[in-house]
Amino acid sequence: MAINPLYQTKLGKAYCADSLEFMRAMRAKSVDLVVTSPPYALHFKKEYGNADQREYVAWFLPFAEQIKRILKPDGSFVLNVGGSWTPGAPVRSLYHFRLLLALCDDVGFNLCQEFFWHNPAKLPAPAEWVNVRRIRVKDSVEYIYWLSASEFPRADNSKVLQAYSPDMKRLIKRGVKKTVRPSGHNIKPTFSKDRGGAIPGNVITCGNNESNSAYIKESKRLGKKIHPARFPAELPRFFIEFLTEPGDKVLDPFAGSNTTGAVAEQLRRKWIAIEKNRTYAKDSELRFRFPERGNGKTNAQQLLFAIEE
Repeated sequence: MAINPLYQTKLGKAYCADSLEFMRAMRAKSVDLVVTSPPYALHFKKEYGNADQREYVAWFLPFAEQIKRILKPDGSFVLNVGGSWTPGAPVRSLYHFRLLLALCDDVGFNLCQEFFWHNPAKLPAPAEWVNVRRIRVKDSVEYIYWLSASEFPRADNSKVLQAYSPDMKRLIKRGVKKTVRPSGHNIKPTFSKDRGGAIPGNVITCGNNESNSAYIKESKRLGKKIHPARFPAELPRFFIEFLTEPGDKVLDPFAGSNTTGAVAEQLRRKWIAIEKNRTYAKDSELRFRFPERGNGKTNAQQLLFAIEE
């Protein structure tokens, strides 16, 4: 049975559906990138739904199997999964490590690289161990697994170069002499060549404390419920630029407020967003009706309104 999109743009479509059933109906090898942040296995239940730590791997693997099926041979799967604490004790859950092993050993993904999302806006929690007893420190890093079906997925780090540091700029200006560091690394004169920017590391620093965006302002003005666990735009932006080309197709099967789709639209990629919660799915359209200014972002006139009441 065909499912109509809640809304669509010239490049993408947003659906309210069960993403597992939706992906089962999709054509194999049809998606270039899946980037998503599913509900974490937190020991406190959230309003958007989250599986128990003990059940999380079994819950997620059917989704992973479909993601692998619909990925193109050179496509990538980028998964943000947050860590958790063991209920009643100041020790960490291992569920996200078990999940990674299952994704590789059972589903057949390759782990291309681990990334770490440093969120400086993270609140100190769990309060019992961090604030009250003060026997743990604030947990401000989450895991991002870059996975692929093949050993050589498409990727180009020259598309995500960062500005050179002042020291590197001085080094480029004065040059370097051939030398060997105590570590054994050979430093050649070509080391100081200006290549347009620095290759980024695998730590991405950005907060999820979005407060002044058009989406937030319009949600408040219209009395809409703001999604409580929004994906910061910098995360999908980095991986979309790194792993795809304009015109490629990006899928987020746990779209929430559809940050991934909005960023894909800005970067001229096709996109599909799937969100099971109808309220979140419908209200995510505000990201397109009231787009952020600049950076080639979506013109509101491009939106083809097809909202189902």
